[in-house]
Amino acid sequence: MSPSIRHNLLATALPDFRNLGVWLRILLGVNLLGLLWVLARNNDWHLLAGEFIDVALWLEPPLFMLLPLLHLFNPRLANLPPRLGKLAIICLALLVVGAQHMAFSFSLLIDSSALSRSLMWAALMTVCMLIYFALRSALYSPALAEARLLALTARIRPHFLYNSLNAVLGVMRRDPRRAETALEELSDLFRVLMKENRELVPLSDEIGLARQYLELERLRLGERLRVDWQIDACPPDMLVPPLMLQPLLENAVYYGVEPSETPAIVTVCIGMQGKRVRVSIANPLHAGVHSHGNQMALANIRERLMLFYDLEADLSVHEHNGSYTVTVELPLRRKEQA
Repeated sequence: MSPSIRHNLLATALPDFRNLGVWLRILLGVNLLGLLWVLARNNDWHLLAGEFIDVALWLEPPLFMLLPLLHLFNPRLANLPPRLGKLAIICLALLVVGAQHMAFSFSLLIDSSALSRSLMWAALMTVCMLIYFALRSALYSPALAEARLLALTARIRPHFLYNSLNAVLGVMRRDPRRAETALEELSDLFRVLMKENRELVPLSDEIGLARQYLELERLRLGERLRVDWQIDACPPDMLVPPLMLQPLLENAVYYGVEPSETPAIVTVCIGMQGKRVRVSIANPLHAGVHSHGNQMALANIRERLMLFYDLEADLSVHEHNGSYTVTVELPLRRKEQA
């Protein structure tokens, strides 16, 4: 391994040990390494299952002790320099395995050779998992992730610009002052949209952006567009992915309000569900409108949720009683936790 590659692996930030996806990858990775070790030393296929169970009995207890400790110490580990953080994790793994080995010893005389082997394998597996996360982080490096986020965000802007300019043109002749105000609002919106959008943003900013967008859409749709904001229970200081609400509202307006000849209500509900935040946007369902539909915005947001939250966020779609609802569930993140 070249010095530059070794330096990059050591300098890579630690994974978020409070992320469910990280836990699952650790569990699968460690058990896969254990299986590979069993396969390497197995001489009789009939004994393979029994040998793997024996190894699992030594792997699982320290693993299920280590994961909660990593969860507990995650903020402190994140504040350490990457190299020191990796060293701390290796030491923590060795302490857990050593404690487990001593607890499982029914004799006061501890087999030093068995303990040494256990510690060696613990260190090796921990290093392997750290290398895996470092390589994965390099694969989804900030430059790559930022480029993908910018590309995904850019796919929203042309549609939003087209609809907004049409809205301004629609009122320019009959109400020039309102058109001028709308252009100022559009300028403010695009000042936000043209940001790099690499970091999570306050939910209050997203709500403000969404309200500006809906005011522009109301120029075209008038009283047909009605919005029911149910956001009293939402934590305004929480952080969410940038441009999450606007494309969902754009879909709701396009598919739920524009086809309607009578006033249509778009319901925006944001609140807590346990330690998670639930965002729901519902609009009237019109026959045939969603049979194919433009799923770009939903696919866009799913990708960005994966980039920001790994497996901890979820986006689902439901059709029920004449209503089309998009629901996003996010882990609660505040500024001090980012």
